[in-house]
Amino acid sequence: MIEVSALTKTYGKKRGIDRVSFAIGEGEIVGFLGPNGAGKTTTMNVITGYLSANSGAAYIGGIDVLEDPITAKRKVGYLPEQPPLYMDMTVEEYLNFIFDLKKVRELKRAAHLSEIAALVGLTDHYKRLIRNLSKGYKQRVGLAQALVGNPEVLILDEPTVGLDPKQIIEIRNVIKALGKSRTIILSTHILQEVSAICERVLVINNGQIIADDKPDNLSSMITGDRKLSVRISGARDAVLKTLREVDGIRYAEATIQAEQGAFDYLVEAVPNIDIRKPMFGALAKAGLPILRMTAMDLSLEEVFMNLVASKGAKK
Repeated sequence: MIEVSALTKTYGKKRGIDRVSFAIGEGEIVGFLGPNGAGKTTTMNVITGYLSANSGAAYIGGIDVLEDPITAKRKVGYLPEQPPLYMDMTVEEYLNFIFDLKKVRELKRAAHLSEIAALVGLTDHYKRLIRNLSKGYKQRVGLAQALVGNPEVLILDEPTVGLDPKQIIEIRNVIKALGKSRTIILSTHILQEVSAICERVLVINNGQIIADDKPDNLSSMITGDRKLSVRISGARDAVLKTLREVDGIRYAEATIQAEQGAFDYLVEAVPNIDIRKPMFGALAKAGLPILRMTAMDLSLEEVFMNLVASKGAKK
């Protein structure tokens, strides 16, 4: 549905984005992460046709955004970080204005706008002035304008910024519901947002894509190793001696005495080695039973910081 190939955009001598490439399939919800100034907004502005690129290409549903921006824009709904609202209009007036602005012809106006209002939870506020709405409901109006014309793609830039916890949960639920029938790019600084909503994560830093994977897979992609918390019954010194002799284990240390006669151990493998089977075999041979074993995945926040530090700095 979305294909970006070697996009480059410069601002004077500074490169906002540098040969950015990725593809997003129909129906995917993809998180777009990066520190301030990393190139997220520039990338989204090029995809939506708000900015031109110096080189490269962007396609929405097979339409070249740079060659045929009008047709491409019909396929895209865009919610910028600051929703483009007119405070002196009612929700109804504003959505009618957007309907005219987008030159929607194939849909029946009243039924379409009523359906959108219901979808984002604005039916009871349809006749209210936008200025009198809470920030959470103003954000819903921003989502509603992005949905006018039934676009196949939604691009959302920081959709929950500045909202309280209750409003954040409400907007997340709306986005999840929208993702059942649309392709969504979600740009956010809130990493919990990505974990809660997205199936896949793109990470950009210094204008380049430095990671592209499922949230659960990013930890192993960064470190190339596996960390385990293992509870083992037996004398601590004997367990540590056995663990440290297993090929592939580069670190083993006792953490706490978890129960009578058993300690918890932090065990770390060398890159790209699964040490579970050889570790089990060595401990069984030594008469040291494993009582519990748990993979210790990095949090998404740790993943993000590691990616930016280790790969972004190498630009």
